[in-house]
Amino acid sequence: MNILFEDQHIIVINKPSGVATQSASIGQKDIYSEALRYRKKKKEPSEIYLVHRLDQPVSGVMVLAKSKEAAAKLSEGVNSDFTKVYEALVVGSPKVNKETLEDYLIKDSKTNLSKVVDKSVKDSKKAILSYEVVDKYHNGQATLLKIILKTGRHHQIRVQLSHAGFPIAGDLKYASKESLEFTKENNVNRVLLCAVSNEFTHPFTGERLKFSIDNDFNL
Repeated sequence: MNILFEDQHIIVINKPSGVATQSASIGQKDIYSEALRYRKKKKEPSEIYLVHRLDQPVSGVMVLAKSKEAAAKLSEGVNSDFTKVYEALVVGSPKVNKETLEDYLIKDSKTNLSKVVDKSVKDSKKAILSYEVVDKYHNGQATLLKIILKTGRHHQIRVQLSHAGFPIAGDLKYASKESLEFTKENNVNRVLLCAVSNEFTHPFTGERLKFSIDNDFNL
């Protein structure tokens, strides 16, 4: 594991793309199992708690708790106290340089996909994110966005950006015809979405912590 910070209560890691947060498949590498093995090797208690998740194709900063107490305190503030910043390379160009997207999403458990629906749809959940244009790439075909996630819904960033008309490069689940062509032509072999920063309050010391990395897109 690529550990950014660790103390007696929490572990902050840089999760690689392609590794699941937690997998139901026996023998498949995942962050949860890797963290347990890491603690066992250090002769620490075999406890690890997931405070939040990153999709398997997504890389970046992820926070794990070492105890139920730490997990409970952190989980209370996942949407309110955590400031989670992502970067994504999207295909296309937003009409404005800064915008807040507010949608209602619903997850289909059979397909493991989410979609934008009318807010009147039963069990739909409000999803909010803000984005800002950082730079243009590939002769303007692609745009690098900085994204601040306000809520934590299933596949939220991927769904909302695709619905807004600029899907993430390499994302085959929420692709458009244009993004599929871009992905193929540029040999993109993963979803170009990275959690580049996470800021939160330490569950016991009260200190405000911030951990940042560079995206791993090789643009």
